Amino acid sequence: MNIAAAPSPSLPLARLIDHAADAVAAVRAGASLNDALARCPELARPGTQALSFHALRWLGTAEAVRRRLAPKAPAPALDALLLTALALLWPEDAPPYAAHTLVDQAVAAARRRAPRSAGFVNAVLRRCLRERAALAEALAPDPVARTNHPAWWVERLARDWPAQAEAILAADNARPPMTLRVHARRGNAARYVERLAAAGMAARPVGPQAVQLAEPCPVAQLPGFADGDVSVQDAAAQLAAPLLIGAGLPPGARVLDACAAPGGKTAHLLELAELDVLALDRDPARLARVGQTLARLHLQARCVAADAGEPAAWWDGRPFDAVLLDAPCSASGIVRRHPDVRWLRRPADIAALAATQARLLDALWPLLAPGGRLLYCTCSVFRAEGQDQIDAFLQRRPGATLAPSPPSPGHLLPLPDNAGEAGRGDGAAGPDGFFYALIQKSS
Repeated sequence: MNIAAAPSPSLPLARLIDHAADAVAAVRAGASLNDALARCPELARPGTQALSFHALRWLGTAEAVRRRLAPKAPAPALDALLLTALALLWPEDAPPYAAHTLVDQAVAAARRRAPRSAGFVNAVLRRCLRERAALAEALAPDPVARTNHPAWWVERLARDWPAQAEAILAADNARPPMTLRVHARRGNAARYVERLAAAGMAARPVGPQAVQLAEPCPVAQLPGFADGDVSVQDAAAQLAAPLLIGAGLPPGARVLDACAAPGGKTAHLLELAELDVLALDRDPARLARVGQTLARLHLQARCVAADAGEPAAWWDGRPFDAVLLDAPCSASGIVRRHPDVRWLRRPADIAALAATQARLLDALWPLLAPGGRLLYCTCSVFRAEGQDQIDAFLQRRPGATLAPSPPSPGHLLPLPDNAGEAGRGDGAAGPDGFFYALIQKSS
């Protein structure tokens, strides 16, 4: 879970801009932001993450401004620094730093990176400040500069959600809430809010076990985190376990979590009921995180590194009473937490991911006992990975129907009026974008 942190006061802003520029350059070259930040010195990482988050949320605007002010792109390393600095001059009415501070520190970073280009950086940034209002007006018709999303992404959202597309795009660029899940065997949201208040931390309940903090904080500061009393998990993601268990799972039921890493939904299932859970993930390194999560929460499940789409390699032949398929997806519903995703995805990725999702659905369906339930979910707002996927699956599987109870939420959009208690339309940030379909197998 990525939560932007405040820049470290122990490092000059120029050093953080330099590190953030490296992260932006890595993303533009096709690397994930998480990998780029892992290469950043530990002391600089929180501040670098905060700056790179902002830069990637405003990268479309920054690239359009740079093309207007410097049509010939500089070398990639210098271009990344210039784009990072330009992004930090936006939004026009509330940039994160005073203009003179940002320009001074960006020029200082340029002197370290490319000494002969410091004057060029200074000139471009100062011209941007002088012409910022005119630039904003000139760039308004450009969907990439206006929304800070690739054009194909904007077009897909407009097709899928014509009435909500602009609100979704704006929400993607907002700071995400930090939401917690209280261990159901150790308390509830209301009591944990009281614990937080005693520690001087403001929060509100947004579900039976869900708590939203007024301000993000390091997990080490959360009361009882090390002892397993609470975990970090968005309110929309917290719907998975109650949906599957609400279908009437008896104690000891066999449950498959088919794509389990990093383990939040696996743990939530075990917090709510006594279940025999098999947690699969094809990546052994990511599967290790599931084990670490369960150990902190004092829970147990069988963890196996395997491809859920190839049951012959791991299934023992005994049917499962329930299957949770949190399928690989575009992550288009959580880009406010992972702002690099929008720049890394390509249009062809959506069709490829949809094919993977269909393969997993078809491979896991025969493993489900008659009368069992399969919960399909993705953290995507694209219909191809949600309703369209399930409509196609129900067409080719006559024995599959949407379970009547509990009802399937379908698409949940990352907006304040999102369905459920967490999205109450009170102006606070809504939960992440998700899709849920609970499918029942005929007896």
